[in-house]
Amino acid sequence: MKIGCVFPHNEIGNDPEDIKAFAIGAEELGCDHMLIYDHVLGADPDRPGGFRGPYDKDVAFHEPMVTFAFMAAVTSTIEFVTTVLISPQRQTVLIAKQAAELAILSNNRFRMGIGTGWNDIEYEALNEDFTNRGRRQAEQVKLMRELWSSDSLNYTGKYHRVTKASIKPRPTQPVPIWFGGGAPVVLKRCARLGDGWMPLMGANDAARAAMTTIRETREAAGISMAGFGVQAQAQYDGGTVERWKKHHDNWQEIGATHLAIATHNAGDTNVQGHLGRIREYMAAIK
Repeated sequence: MKIGCVFPHNEIGNDPEDIKAFAIGAEELGCDHMLIYDHVLGADPDRPGGFRGPYDKDVAFHEPMVTFAFMAAVTSTIEFVTTVLISPQRQTVLIAKQAAELAILSNNRFRMGIGTGWNDIEYEALNEDFTNRGRRQAEQVKLMRELWSSDSLNYTGKYHRVTKASIKPRPTQPVPIWFGGGAPVVLKRCARLGDGWMPLMGANDAARAAMTTIRETREAAGISMAGFGVQAQAQYDGGTVERWKKHHDNWQEIGATHLAIATHNAGDTNVQGHLGRIREYMAAIK
C-alpha cells in the first residue's frame, strides 16, 4: 500500500514559500502522493435561512489545479491527487484542458479524483445544475477521455456537445479518474467508469460492503479489477501508534492501494510541524 499525505489546506497559510516547503518536504519524506480537497467558495452562515456545514466562508481551500501546477515545478516524484474535484459544478471541457496541462507540467503525476458534492450554494454561484449532477458527471468522464485522446471529435450527449474540435496540447496518456463517495449509485458509476475509488468512510464494514458492490458490478460488466485502486485516508488527530497501525492494517485488508495521512485539525503547528506529524505516522506503521 502506497503512503501519501493530505495538503493541510486551512492551516498552510498563503505564503508560497510555505507551500513550496511542504511539497518538497513531503517528497523528501517519501510520500508517494499528496491529496488536496476542493471547494470553490464557502457560504456565509449569516444568510437567509442560515447555514450549517463542515466548512463555511472562513475555511480556506487552495485551488487544486493551480496549486498542484506550482508544486509540480519544485518536485519530481510525488503524485498529485484531487480528493475530490467537484466536477459537475465546472465546465467539462475546461476541466479536461486544465487536467491535461497539469499532467503535462507534472510529467503525468496527476490523478484526478472527482465527486458530485453536497453544497448547492456552490452550484448556484457557478451557474450549474445541482439536481442532475450525478448523470452529468458520468457523461463528463466519457467526454474528457475523448478530449485527452482525440485530435478532433464530434460528441453529442445529453448535456454536452462538441462539434469537430478538441484540446491541444494533450497528455501523453489519459489522466486517471477515480470516484469519491459511498452511495450505491456512485459506487456502481465508479465501478463502470472509474480507475479507482476514494472512500469517504473508515476502514469498516461499510467499506467492505462498498468494495463488494464495486467488484460485483465490474464482474457483471466484464471489467477486471486489475489495476483498480482504492485511495483511503488516515487522521493524525487523536491517534496513537497502535491506532494508526491498526487502521493502516484494516485498510490494507479491505483492499486499499493508497493511504494518505491528514495532519490538520490536530492543533496549531507550522509547515515543519505538519511534516513532523507525517514522519511520526510513517514511522508508526513501519
